[in-house]
Amino acid sequence: MVRPAGTSVASRIRLPDRFRPSRHVPHFSWSASSRWEVRARTVAVLLVGLWVFGTGDALLLRAGIGNTPWTVLAEGLGERTGLSVGVLTILIGAAVLLAWIPLTERPGLGTVANIVVIGIAIDVMAAVVPTPDRFPAQLAQAVLGVLMVGVGGALYLSAQLGPGPRDGWMTGLGQRFDWPISWVRLGIEVTVLVAGVALGGTFGLGTVLFALFIGHSLAWSLAALRPLGAKAP
Repeated sequence: MVRPAGTSVASRIRLPDRFRPSRHVPHFSWSASSRWEVRARTVAVLLVGLWVFGTGDALLLRAGIGNTPWTVLAEGLGERTGLSVGVLTILIGAAVLLAWIPLTERPGLGTVANIVVIGIAIDVMAAVVPTPDRFPAQLAQAVLGVLMVGVGGALYLSAQLGPGPRDGWMTGLGQRFDWPISWVRLGIEVTVLVAGVALGGTFGLGTVLFALFIGHSLAWSLAALRPLGAKAP
């Protein structure tokens, strides 16, 4: 049998929605109609997502085998400028927001909440999550952290109240060029990681795991949410 040009076995396989990673952020029954809409269900999903996201960051932090690429970048810039990682994280966030301009992304309630809630969640949860001292446990905790950041990111993005600075860059590039968000996120994280290491930032296995798998964790989490209330485009 001769197949039409440009087709493949993989392209003809139809998997159920829940098994296909999402290319973009779907619109759900709880999604806001505007980025500043205050609706109880929508805000609840937003806050839960941000808290889960921050908990994932705290798990990575306490695993002790490498932080996220953005922290590596902040550390590297700190080596060159003498500024603290916290100050540089704010400045990097502001710079990323400026990168939204050509992508026509707009901030919203979720953008503001991203900065506040995730920071609080990291501080609170870092005080209660385990600090393992054996590598197998450290690795397991780092993997769980990456998974939780993906789940949290999917939840808060599904509220459609505006992404955080870095996620807005991801979704903006995906929409502008019709690229899958998993690969967009992978490209961003790897680029940031390489720049941070070149500037003198430190990283570990946890950093590499985050850079390689956070985009896929997010895409699969969005797919898993579809049966809960995704609307047809």
